[in-house]
Amino acid sequence: MRVFVAGGSGVLGRRLVPQLVAGGHQVTATTTSRSKLGLLSQLGARGVVMDGLDAASVGEAVASAEPEVIMHQMTAISMTHAGKPDIKHPDKWFAITNRLRSEGTDHLLGAAEASGVPHFVAQGYASWNGALEGGWVKTEEDPLNLMEGTAAYPGLAILRRVEEKVLEIGGAVLRYGAFYGPGAIDDQVTLVRKRQYPLVGGGGGYSSWIHLDDAASATMLAVEQKVRGVFNIVDDEPAPASAWLPYLAECAGAKPPRRVPVWLARLLAGDQAVHMMTQGRAFSNAKAKRELGWQLRYPSWRVGFKEELA
Repeated sequence: MRVFVAGGSGVLGRRLVPQLVAGGHQVTATTTSRSKLGLLSQLGARGVVMDGLDAASVGEAVASAEPEVIMHQMTAISMTHAGKPDIKHPDKWFAITNRLRSEGTDHLLGAAEASGVPHFVAQGYASWNGALEGGWVKTEEDPLNLMEGTAAYPGLAILRRVEEKVLEIGGAVLRYGAFYGPGAIDDQVTLVRKRQYPLVGGGGGYSSWIHLDDAASATMLAVEQKVRGVFNIVDDEPAPASAWLPYLAECAGAKPPRRVPVWLARLLAGDQAVHMMTQGRAFSNAKAKRELGWQLRYPSWRVGFKEELA
């Protein structure tokens, strides 16, 4: 198929594009920087410079590619675009990404309609943000926690609106867990090694992780099968922070993380960090494995962290 990957030069795009090309697909991948066109060419894609926040730019890029599927993978979380990570103020840290997920989605959907693109796949999120009611591991049928009244709310609410818009046109939303893999958690590992990434309280909040290569393979299956609906793209082992963070430190050759009380973490790192580490609800991948026939190379972050940091 002719596949249009918006955001093809990002950390996921760099793992996804080669898999699509190896699968025999013709890939057009976008970037905001001309300096990355060479990289996209090396990955096997036709690279295009596109401004996801400009409707005309998006429309021209999509029209010239004549794709059979559009994949929305645009974010701006890297240091280049968003500056130093600021988990205390995710509304500010994710400001451009939030626009790409709101305005950018609208522009891509408009371009898809104008060019008659029959299928649309968008990026969602499923790591620690399951609703507090019920158990610790959520399916696609369970509600999400939007953390109303906190700095996390704007971004989480936008993600929900993306889901609504994409599902309305019969597309698919892939709710990825927390990414790790080449280039994905370098900043976190640096903090871990400096013992600046502490456990909060008892560390009982659950999260779901996913290696970039597994996220890419699930995405290719979703494209090839033209699936519709929501899919949690996470590994097999949802886990509390008290399990994965010390293990990450061990794999990174660092000392065990310090512990800080909830009140201090809330003061220093904000509501999202406290919630993630103390109350987070993770996600099940059963639907994706069952309906996509997806097999993970890294079924657990335990395998992936060790290999990544060896």
